[in-house]
Amino acid sequence: MKKGINYWAFPPNGDGSPIGPIQAIRTAKRLGFDCLELTIDGEGELTCGTTKEEATRFRREAETVGIELLTVASGLAWGVSPTDPDPAVRSQAIRNTERSLELCAQLGAKTLLYLPGMVSASFVPTFSPQSYEKVAVWAREAVETLLPTAEKLKVHLGVENVWNRFLLSPVEMRDFIDQFQSEWVGSYLDVGNVLQFGHPEDWIKTLGKRIKAVHMKDFRVAVGNLDGFVDLLSGDVDFKGIMPLFREIGYPGPYTAEIVPGRAGAAEKAIAALRVIEQY
Repeated sequence: MKKGINYWAFPPNGDGSPIGPIQAIRTAKRLGFDCLELTIDGEGELTCGTTKEEATRFRREAETVGIELLTVASGLAWGVSPTDPDPAVRSQAIRNTERSLELCAQLGAKTLLYLPGMVSASFVPTFSPQSYEKVAVWAREAVETLLPTAEKLKVHLGVENVWNRFLLSPVEMRDFIDQFQSEWVGSYLDVGNVLQFGHPEDWIKTLGKRIKAVHMKDFRVAVGNLDGFVDLLSGDVDFKGIMPLFREIGYPGPYTAEIVPGRAGAAEKAIAALRVIEQY
């Protein structure tokens, strides 16, 4: 089982400065992770403005210490959405994603976490609710535009099930992916996010080989909001039930713990939990 950790899990340094990719790579390796999921942010050392030389330096550091950079995440689309009603914003979202795909290739990553758009989101209060039907059209158009870049670079667009009030069922996610008839569009399955709307077991069975990457999170259904996300093995995700299903569909990993925001000890707790989950 390839055990991964997301960059956002690491808290700032003692002086308040953000931990950089090189430090994150070394820390993740020291803690025993097999993979690190770097993130493309608006500010910092890994942004859409990061050069090929800088990205290559991160890749070489990972190769040197012996940790894989198989997936890359980004939250840019929460502010610049591919389904924004403004065509100019949608165009910028496409440019951001194309650049993110390029960075993935330069880092050696195989899958980019892709936010396909949103009808609305409780944690983006400035975004006005949009027509579900229009969002579906804009989301399809965005992926169609991005596919040539993904195919050329051989990086998967991993469409994630996020709290965006869009693609709410595994059947809908399956059909959204299948309409493109391309191996370079797949699912980035978040097993914790699923619990607000359904069951991860159902999503795994329905999506099968379409699953390109997995986020490991845990969630308490009774809480029902962002406060419901808890440490792995502390919530309602049935890890004993889902791990055999992942093996059944032949999913090779990674299994990346995502913790937002980062806090002291979070990565240490995550690796301990993943080692338990590995036995299921």
